[in-house]
Parts: sequence; C-alpha cells; structure tokens
Amino acid sequence: MSELGSIDRLWTVDDVSAYLGVPVKTLYQWKWRGEGPPVRKVGKYLRYDPAAVRRWATEAA
Repeated sequence: MSELGSIDRLWTVDDVSAYLGVPVKTLYQWKWRGEGPPVRKVGKYLRYDPAAVRRWATEAA
C-alpha cells in the first residue's frame, strides 16, 4: 500500500454538511464569521479535516 493510501481524505462542504446536518450555506457563513469547525482553503475549495470536525462537534455539543 502506498503512503497516500493511509491518509484520510479531506472532507468537502457537502461531506461536513451531511455529517453535521446543517445546510452548506451555514458552513460558508460560519467560515466568514470565524465560527464552526476548522476549515482551510485548498485552491478555491474549502476542505475540512474529518478528525477536527468530529472533535469540534463533540466539544460544541
């Protein structure tokens, strides 16, 4: 197995929206306001680390 095969892929806004049960628009609003789970831009796209989203969701609950 290659080294890349063991790396979790980053989640898209659609992935995070489905996981958290919130609209995609909410994720964009949270980013703009500096709220919500940690997010980074990869090119022109927003990407989320799945572990960080899960951690944020448990801490926010």
